Amino acid sequence: MQVIRLHALSDNYIFLLHDDTHNIAAVVDPAEAEPVLQELAALKAELVGILNTHHHHDHVGGNQQLMQQFPHVTVYGGEEDRGRIPGQQVFLQDGSRVQFGDRTAEVIFVPGHTRAHIAYYFPPNQVSGTGDLFCGDTLFAGGCGRLFEGTPTQMVDSLTKLRALPDNTLVWCAHEYTLKNLQFALTVDSDNTDLQRRYDEVKSYRSRGEATVPSLLGVEKLTNPFLRWEQPSLQLTVNSNEPVQTFARIRGLKDKFS
Repeated sequence: MQVIRLHALSDNYIFLLHDDTHNIAAVVDPAEAEPVLQELAALKAELVGILNTHHHHDHVGGNQQLMQQFPHVTVYGGEEDRGRIPGQQVFLQDGSRVQFGDRTAEVIFVPGHTRAHIAYYFPPNQVSGTGDLFCGDTLFAGGCGRLFEGTPTQMVDSLTKLRALPDNTLVWCAHEYTLKNLQFALTVDSDNTDLQRRYDEVKSYRSRGEATVPSLLGVEKLTNPFLRWEQPSLQLTVNSNEPVQTFARIRGLKDKFS
């Protein structure tokens, strides 16, 4: 399975999964249809699946046009998003499976950003060597999504599930927010040498217009403050030794960061 990263809107990423053995494709979170249609035409591939992580328009905006072009496509989303994702046909729960080509995704229920958010995790196989996590707006490179519909407790539970995945998991998050996220991270975790090094690398990437997605989950565990609420240095920064409260206070600071 090849993952093709497509740019959309101002800072969104759409991910096109391509199985070249059967020349079929699935798309994760099509913010808009046109970039997907252009890539499918170049590949001469058939779109067989739309995998939505949540209902926000910048993740489902292309659903209907893609369905018009590929009337046999199957649209997936979370059970809790019933009625909110255009064209949804399959209603997934925690532990559901989605097959694409020779890979099978495990569905992880990760509410917090929204009440219905899910992620798709493809474990590594002998060919890939790495897992692939499509996490929408739950986990970002260097950050996490705002809590629009969920609670800090839900988000900590969700991020705990993602943090438990293997370090060699590629994190395909849906926005290019990394540089800003790391700028904030340095304000709450300033003595973290791994974070300092990563910030310098990302600043260099972005100065050349290069994408920072995917990131590696092992790197996130070392540098992302929203996966590090148990670290004494972060707890000291926000004057809390309780995990959910620590997370919530860090998230509150990020919401005000500019």
